[in-house]
Amino acid sequence: MDPQHTEEALRGLGFLIRDVSRLSARNFERHAVELGLTHAQCRALCYVQRYEGASQARLAECSDTDPMTLGRVLQRLEAEGYIARRPHPNDGRARCLVLRPKAQPVLERIWQLADAAQADALAGLSTAERTQLVLLLSRLRGNLEAAVCGLPAGEAAC
Repeated sequence: MDPQHTEEALRGLGFLIRDVSRLSARNFERHAVELGLTHAQCRALCYVQRYEGASQARLAECSDTDPMTLGRVLQRLEAEGYIARRPHPNDGRARCLVLRPKAQPVLERIWQLADAAQADALAGLSTAERTQLVLLLSRLRGNLEAAVCGLPAGEAAC
């Protein structure tokens, strides 16, 4: 690729990353139709699994989701018996989010479907290309976390 085309391609990097994210979510939804859960519900369950014990506010921050939107999703998951809200040990106003036993098999299936969707996205890439892709995206994330948090590259993210 010549330098002019490289520069043009880099101008569209943000659009490309956003398109990949959007299409990845749509592809997951295509695989996950069997679950009877929305993409937002699956995503929220995975975040509760990852940050179990976190408050709703913290989960909204970690998942970059509007707190009111997340609240509605969590309400539905609680009504379906997938999560529970427990009193926060240090804040009487807050509730900690925890998984209920019913969520475990659903989460296992979500991750299986996510693996299938990921295989679609990575089709045709060699193992070395997959490794390089993950390493480069990880470096981009680190650069952006440092920029957003005002830290030098390589320091802990916010």
